[in-house]
Amino acid sequence: MKKEKYTRAANILFDYRKNKKRLDNLPIDCTPNNIEEAYEIQEELKIKYLTLKNNNLIGKKVGCTNEWAQKQINVEEPFYGNLFSKYSSVSGCDLLSNNFSEPYMEPEFSFRIKEDINIANAPFTFDQIKDLTDTVMASVEIVDFRFNKELKNIGINNLISTNAASEYWIKGLKEFKLNEINLSNHPVKVFINDKLKEEGNSSNVLGNPFNSLLWLINKLSLKGEPLLKDYVVSTGTCTVAIPLEKNYKVRVDFANMGNIDFQFI
Repeated sequence: MKKEKYTRAANILFDYRKNKKRLDNLPIDCTPNNIEEAYEIQEELKIKYLTLKNNNLIGKKVGCTNEWAQKQINVEEPFYGNLFSKYSSVSGCDLLSNNFSEPYMEPEFSFRIKEDINIANAPFTFDQIKDLTDTVMASVEIVDFRFNKELKNIGINNLISTNAASEYWIKGLKEFKLNEINLSNHPVKVFINDKLKEEGNSSNVLGNPFNSLLWLINKLSLKGEPLLKDYVVSTGTCTVAIPLEKNYKVRVDFANMGNIDFQFI
């Protein structure tokens, strides 16, 4: 596919996002046929997002970091997208339901990058990951879908092209040093309107969220793209994705990391 087709696809997806609309399909001549084309469209879409006023790239999200999610869309490895300042907030925020189409929430662990990563040193190992990160924080990602079809029928290429379905990111009020949190076994509970909805654990994220971060750093390094100082990386959901509905009051209990609270109004 030629570059103008990537740009055309990105323009369509950007327009549908801005106008809160859903589409059945991209035009055949700019539909991604493989993962490489999907990421090219995502990159063009990122450029469009960055034209928005007061919007900056703040990091990356990783999706499909557990077995059930990979089976659901028939893939064998995760995928990634971008996080933006305009579509992020902190615990205690209100989200307007009419800004979303078919949203789901996912409780996740996010890391802050310590220094610009020198990709010349890639591939990195698990033991090196802690030296590349500064802090860990509780977070919630809101995923949504531009395509007017069931998730299993959207396909991995379309998911990647739409910024990996990432619509919003919420962080906790406090960041923690890595040695303060046991990321191989950290419980998470999701309450909706004060009733327990789901329970999960950090171990659901590729066994440990560090594995998700490692995958992303090495994947981007192969493409010549470093993660930069102070970028955040949201590493994937600890529970099944939970559908959001209007008038939901959500509390996500990250145990000794505190809660993330928001209202979907």
